[in-house]
Amino acid sequence: MAKPDPSARTVLEPLSNIDLSSYSVTSLRSLAVSSISDAQSLIYIGTFSGSLLLLSISTGDDATATATATASAPKDVQSALDFDASKRNVSFLRSVSFGDSPIETLHVLPEIGKVLVLCDGYMFLVDALLSQSVKKLSFSKGVCAIAKRIRSSELESTNLLGISGNNLESSSASQRILQKLGGGIRANGVKTKEPVQQSEGNNVFAVVIGKRLILVELVFSNNRIGKTDRDIDSSNGSFVILKEIHCIDGVKTIVWLNDSIIVGTVHGYSLFSCVTGLSGVIFSLPDISSPPQLKLLWKERKVLMLVDNVGIVVNEHGQPVGGSLVFRSSPDSVGELSPYVVLVRNGKMELYNKRSGSCIQTVTFGGEGVGPCIVANEEVGIGKLVAVATPTKVTCYCKVSSEEQIKDLLRKKNFKEAISLVEELEYEGEMSNEMLSFVHAQVGFLLLFDLHFEEAVNHFLQSETMQPSEVFPFIMRDPNRWSLLVPRSRYWGLHPPPAPLEDVVDDGLMAIQRAIFLRKAGVDTAVDDDFILNPPTRSNLLESAIKNIIRYLEVSREKELTLSVQEGVDTLLMYLYRALNRVDDMERLASSENSCIVEELETLLDDSGHLRTLAFLYASKGMSSKALAIWRILARNYSSGLWEDPVVETDLQDGSKNIVSGREIAAIEASKILEELSDQELVLQHLGWIADINPVLAVEVLTSKKRVKQLLSDEVIAAIDPKKVEILQRYLQWLIEDQDSIDTQFHTLYALSLAKSAIEAFEVESISKNPDDERLEGAKFSDFGMKSIFQSPVRERLQIFLLSSDLYDPEEVLDLIEGSELWLEKAILYRKLGQETLVLQILALKLEDSEAAEQYCAEIGRPDAYMQLLDMYLDPQNGKEPMFKAAVRLLHNHGESLDPLQVLEIVHNLSRAIDVDARLARLEERSRHVQINDESLCDSCHARLGTKLFAMYPDDTIVCYKCFRRQGESTSVTGRNFKRDVLLKPGWLVTR
Repeated sequence: MAKPDPSARTVLEPLSNIDLSSYSVTSLRSLAVSSISDAQSLIYIGTFSGSLLLLSISTGDDATATATATASAPKDVQSALDFDASKRNVSFLRSVSFGDSPIETLHVLPEIGKVLVLCDGYMFLVDALLSQSVKKLSFSKGVCAIAKRIRSSELESTNLLGISGNNLESSSASQRILQKLGGGIRANGVKTKEPVQQSEGNNVFAVVIGKRLILVELVFSNNRIGKTDRDIDSSNGSFVILKEIHCIDGVKTIVWLNDSIIVGTVHGYSLFSCVTGLSGVIFSLPDISSPPQLKLLWKERKVLMLVDNVGIVVNEHGQPVGGSLVFRSSPDSVGELSPYVVLVRNGKMELYNKRSGSCIQTVTFGGEGVGPCIVANEEVGIGKLVAVATPTKVTCYCKVSSEEQIKDLLRKKNFKEAISLVEELEYEGEMSNEMLSFVHAQVGFLLLFDLHFEEAVNHFLQSETMQPSEVFPFIMRDPNRWSLLVPRSRYWGLHPPPAPLEDVVDDGLMAIQRAIFLRKAGVDTAVDDDFILNPPTRSNLLESAIKNIIRYLEVSREKELTLSVQEGVDTLLMYLYRALNRVDDMERLASSENSCIVEELETLLDDSGHLRTLAFLYASKGMSSKALAIWRILARNYSSGLWEDPVVETDLQDGSKNIVSGREIAAIEASKILEELSDQELVLQHLGWIADINPVLAVEVLTSKKRVKQLLSDEVIAAIDPKKVEILQRYLQWLIEDQDSIDTQFHTLYALSLAKSAIEAFEVESISKNPDDERLEGAKFSDFGMKSIFQSPVRERLQIFLLSSDLYDPEEVLDLIEGSELWLEKAILYRKLGQETLVLQILALKLEDSEAAEQYCAEIGRPDAYMQLLDMYLDPQNGKEPMFKAAVRLLHNHGESLDPLQVLEIVHNLSRAIDVDARLARLEERSRHVQINDESLCDSCHARLGTKLFAMYPDDTIVCYKCFRRQGESTSVTGRNFKRDVLLKPGWLVTR
């Protein structure tokens, strides 16, 4: 079955019709419509026999509307409208004859209650109700076309009275004499009066007589300035000629817009300027074409020009604007019913959208071959009435309200066309943006019940007036916390009342099954063909519904909502996330700023096992104790293996992977809460399990700057596990360095803790250098085998602190490290205590740091300090060899500070001992014995030495005499030249 055009809709509906055969023996020639109120209109019908018929039509549905229209009408009109419109929709009022010739043109002038009639080349003026006598205007015969001037605004058009005056015929005798003597100005050869600065009226016309284009104004005795003794009637008015322009012959149609007059002939369309009189051809018509037709598009202030079946819209300058309108055939007559163009031909009326060019409606009002047809519409006002006429009958159509048109499209499920219509009406200014939002919401609900959830939400999002609470009933059954927030508006009642999504899906599936059955029986249905050919599953539909409602609520969260509505949005959004098990979205919502109602969610989340989400939600609502309890449970269950550990893997900048276990994540989230808490009891309660997982997090909790009130230091130190030494050290370091604590107790405790750790670290390092040490295995499991929270070694931190602080007790620290190998630390402490000799002994003899020893002597500032250091170098005691290099360095750097006599005495005593040692070493080297046997080989030629002569070089290589002669005595077989590379053996050196 072929489906109707989705763009087609009912814009006009028949209101009434009347057969005029009893009122006129000849066919109709012209037609005009004038509205006198919202409920009453007049229809003027001109016949070929010269009669003008007047019909009255009621556009209201009751007598109240008619009474209102009658009361608001002019006094001379009220009596004529005094009839029972509730019984008869249309009535014949009266007729008047203008002769035997056809009435070519009718111009209704509602602002003055007159009708301008063109008949047999003459112009007549009659009152709007045809109750008074006809006035024939004294004007040249042969008028073939007339058009009223339409002005967009005063700024866009020229006041003709400011540039011209009356012509010769309408001037006084004295004025004619002056003009004959040469006064006046010319416009295309026609003499006119000198300019008179006057205001142009609303009834200015362009009249075509042969090749003359005459611009005239219809004036009355009370508004005419400079009137003459001709063409004057106090009640009927007269024409005043403003200007005459040379025109072209054969004008069939004419339109005057602002300063441009467009005329049409069988040869084409031309444009004339009413100001300059200049003209130009817009374009020419082909030799064989339909008669030219022009239609002023009142609202747009544009002109529609017809070329056969094509309508071209031009502006006042004759330039095309927008696209052309292509009609099905060349029309007999053209009308306008904004935003449509109305065409009639062969008993059919067609409505075309001016913007899209599509045919919206086709109406048949007469049989085939009925003859020429005419269409007329109101030229001003809201324009809701259209009259069409065949030669013997007039039919009136009333515009269907925009709301009813939209409803009709929605009932037919032409949703796109309905939205297009609303947008078009909004563009035309006939509908508000609020109505567009209303229709978007209405379309969305219709699509939702048709199971098109994505499209439905798209329309919801385009509605600026739809409230998020309107979708609450689709998520949670009534009654609930937010039932009273849901608007009870049923829109236009085109869709069922809201129901949970499960019910909507079930009802939709039943409708699909029904449609499939009916389709097999040959009955067409409104169900989507795609659903019939490929029936969806319940799970897929429900998932799609939830996903798209989620999408709507997520966008709604960004709007400014009342608190109660925001609570509903966030809480129900969490419901929908849980329905799809979108854990990441649940946690993101719970951990961010939200308006969720905890009481509505905690049982749901607890029962479904979404404890992480519940913990985030508790934390966001300030329920820290409950949140921390959950994180502690999660950490314990992850570590025990009761729950699967949700490991998180992230990429680092260096390309490596960072793997974070579930228990670490729990500790991280708990630490975020604790960092902001000032509740000391709660912080210390959860500090232990966090420290077991990650000491760094524990330190961040204790040293956080986010809390308003800091924790009590003494209680924190007492609560730290003694085994968590680094946590204690980092906390003490924070107190001293960041909080500028001057408490000697903290300084001493920190120094003692660092010293103890340094001793243990030194022992572990010593053990690790000896693989056979039995203590190595145990050391592997010590805290020092774990990753430290400090970046620098403990000894370095200890040394820096001992040097920088003056608030610790050096004797107490010295007692702790006295038996250790921490010599530098001891030197620092002895220095604090003023033990200069011990400091120099440690620096010079234990550490052998000559530079530090010399620097310390400089700090002492006494010359005897350098002498004491030199004595230590040369006589170190305890069996230690003299440190000659250090002594030489000292003499070189600080010789001027030493007593020369004391230095010479020390050197003299040492030189005798050195000389004896040198002699003994030389004698020992020369008395060395070398044993050669039968297996000994020459290191150069590898020949057996046996009893041969041989030589031995200082580097202990042995060669035969032949090779010795070849090598020489200064270069051994290894290639070493002893003259350039002197060889020294330990035995040759002085041992004292």
